Amino acid sequence: MQQKENGMQHALKRELYKYASRYAVEQERQGSQGDGRSSIHYPALFLFVGDLVKPAVSAVHDINQLKWDNEDGVVYVHIGTDDTSNEADAANASSPSSPSNASNTLNPVDAVNATNSSHNQEKAKSGYGAESSYENAQVTYHRLPISTSHSQRSSSKTLRKDVHRRFHESAAALFGLNRMMRRVSNRIAEYGRLYSSFDRIYVTVITRADDPLNVLLPEITKLAETILAQSFKSVQTDLHVLVSEMEQVDSFGYASAAGLAFLRELDYMQSLDYMFSGELLVTEDGISIPVTHPAAPLFDLVYVLSDKNERGTGVPGGWIENAEIICRICLLKNRKQEESYEDRAAIASTGANTYNNTSFKNNIRTTSDQHGYASAGFAEIRRPNKPIALTVLYHLYRYLLSRMQQEPDWSIKDKMTFFGLDASSVERKVEGLLPSEDLVSGMSGIMTHNRSFAELKPLSLREAERALYGEGAEAYFRENIVRPVQERVRERSSSGSLRRQAEQSHMEYPEIGYFQWAAWSDGEPGSVREALLALIRDKSMQLESARALMEQRQQERVEDQPIKRALFRDKQNVRNLIDCLLERVYEPKVDLLRLENELHLLRIYDTEMEELHRYSRQVTTSLEALERTLREVAEESIAAADEYIGQNVMEYYGKVTEELIADLEARRGREVWFEDRYMGDMNELAIKGSDRLLARLMEVCRDLLLSAEPLRLSFEEELLQRANVTITYRDRDVLTRDDLFRRLYRTLEDQAVVRIRVFDYTQEHRYEEKYFFGDHHSAFMDYAAHAEETSRIYKLGIVYEERSSGVEKLNLMGGFHLEDLMVYRNGKVYYDSYTENGYELHPAELAEKLSPLR
Repeated sequence: MQQKENGMQHALKRELYKYASRYAVEQERQGSQGDGRSSIHYPALFLFVGDLVKPAVSAVHDINQLKWDNEDGVVYVHIGTDDTSNEADAANASSPSSPSNASNTLNPVDAVNATNSSHNQEKAKSGYGAESSYENAQVTYHRLPISTSHSQRSSSKTLRKDVHRRFHESAAALFGLNRMMRRVSNRIAEYGRLYSSFDRIYVTVITRADDPLNVLLPEITKLAETILAQSFKSVQTDLHVLVSEMEQVDSFGYASAAGLAFLRELDYMQSLDYMFSGELLVTEDGISIPVTHPAAPLFDLVYVLSDKNERGTGVPGGWIENAEIICRICLLKNRKQEESYEDRAAIASTGANTYNNTSFKNNIRTTSDQHGYASAGFAEIRRPNKPIALTVLYHLYRYLLSRMQQEPDWSIKDKMTFFGLDASSVERKVEGLLPSEDLVSGMSGIMTHNRSFAELKPLSLREAERALYGEGAEAYFRENIVRPVQERVRERSSSGSLRRQAEQSHMEYPEIGYFQWAAWSDGEPGSVREALLALIRDKSMQLESARALMEQRQQERVEDQPIKRALFRDKQNVRNLIDCLLERVYEPKVDLLRLENELHLLRIYDTEMEELHRYSRQVTTSLEALERTLREVAEESIAAADEYIGQNVMEYYGKVTEELIADLEARRGREVWFEDRYMGDMNELAIKGSDRLLARLMEVCRDLLLSAEPLRLSFEEELLQRANVTITYRDRDVLTRDDLFRRLYRTLEDQAVVRIRVFDYTQEHRYEEKYFFGDHHSAFMDYAAHAEETSRIYKLGIVYEERSSGVEKLNLMGGFHLEDLMVYRNGKVYYDSYTENGYELHPAELAEKLSPLR
């Protein structure tokens, strides 16, 4: 039973998290919050290289889908070595560190349809790598026939070298990659109508530093650029290298060595004299065409992002949280400029700059003209939509539950009547048990023994009855009166009539439900059961008195009875005695039977009331447990939010919900909640299960409360009111708007710490640019644009979006070299050790071209 209850609670929590996520997504997508979505100017391709980067595919896709208006035209390619049969399962597994706003979005890899299946069948007929690609409209997973399984990683000393060799030895691998990239290029061309310009394409390459497949980065990148260049005038390619410093526990040694090996190769790829040449283009006839890269860095810009920040502390959510940074950098470089007159005026008034990619590249270049690397930090402050949705839902349910628990101003007589236990109702039920015809009078026709009145006169009434009837009178009374009554009572004892009566009365008084039933049936002072038990005691005493009176009457002598005596008419005197027996003994026996069965019926009702109490308590316990679950989930969601941003959510939205409820009831009546189109009969919903009740509650909350105007404040106004919700009228600690802005500004700066740890924080060529994303109507954006105006040594940019529910900050930092990174310095010891132990971490032709370790 406990396991079943735990399972139900987990299921309810899952539904609550889905509900909160849906609300958060709706607020991002709908204009109800004044939020719009940005658009990108040129087509974009995200190219993920390696099996380890798989979780980032859905994370990046979900973020873009949420925030980019023309995201349907963005294409994602994931190149790995895992079997495609495992890809859908992997895509379905939600990363615990995936961005909160993306947690409920459909994973694109899940949606492979019949069209794609038939397409794969056609590929099978072609004879080249039938299993190589797994795709849907936007996401393509391409499997290279090169195994890099975990077991091979731990056993092979030449894994990266072997990956490079096997790729170049496999005609099928190269042909499959060619064909896949051409299909991708054609698909991008189909989305031309979604973009302002089709002259350029932005390619974002994403890989993990320790993934062995990145040894093929030059081949994959140049092949993609060459094929895309046939459709676009310009191809701009950036690389995002994801570094994991936190999760290397079981394989930290090899991962560190492999990661450093890639960083060395990356340094070579980004050198000014880097050249590449290879026969990468393959036609359908198997003809190879060379691809060359002239002396220049392979990538336009390289960003290194870790799961530790510049201060050396771990990033909540790990390296996958960098998906937010990747998406924001891409938007910054490729945003469609649609500023209105207000936007342009706001930019002019703040003197804020827009992003210039050439300028940023030049500024991070070192004095020796060596290519510099970049990193970034990201922070956002927004209305905590998930906690809000859950908190409002909790307070609504709490209110409705209090309505269900409300005790009416009823007397005990009214409560007894509700259950059909008032005197008149019980009397009718008892009368219904007794025979309708006068069977006692019918006893006068029973055969009697021939006795004279003189013989009977000295006897007691009991003795006289036996002398006249023997056992006949009692047998007649038992068979014709007592037994039918007993049968009717047995039928009633198993009928559950008390619960049926309560349900029938509930139809007339819908406000009286399981909470009242449970309270009135618990036997406590003032309860119906207490009154019923008192009534049972009274009836028991009456029955004892009636039985004693009957016993006393049957012992009375015949001669003492008020019987009319007729002289010389003995038979008439016996007949008068029989009438006296019926009147003085058997009619009271019927009354005694009535009293016995009334008491028996009351005891049946007491048993049924015990059962009703147990049943009602099960229902009310379930209702109360749902309240606890709602509060627990709301508090968990609040705790998961930033401590500052999540402050006073429970208190503030408790008041907001209370005001919304009062306003709605003032306009539409107090019973609006219990109309059939809303909650209906919550008692009836309760017995159908907490899941059904919760589903209806979430619908009602969304329809009647979450769309209300008080929940559509701009994020700074909402945060200001929430911060001051616990402040009294004369309290001096009231948070002013300026105080709030200062805190927001500092919070954003503190949280947007660059996601890479450099050995020397003040490295020689450090260059920074910082960008705020927010609404041009936001007073905070104006404050942020002018804060530290005279003292800042970095470039500040303002990106105006139609976004009233929050503000974001992206900090860009560049100018460092790879040897400046802590991960580089820490990895050297492992790299040297593995190399000394016979591990070949580079392709042979590449190893001799690398610069010495610095």
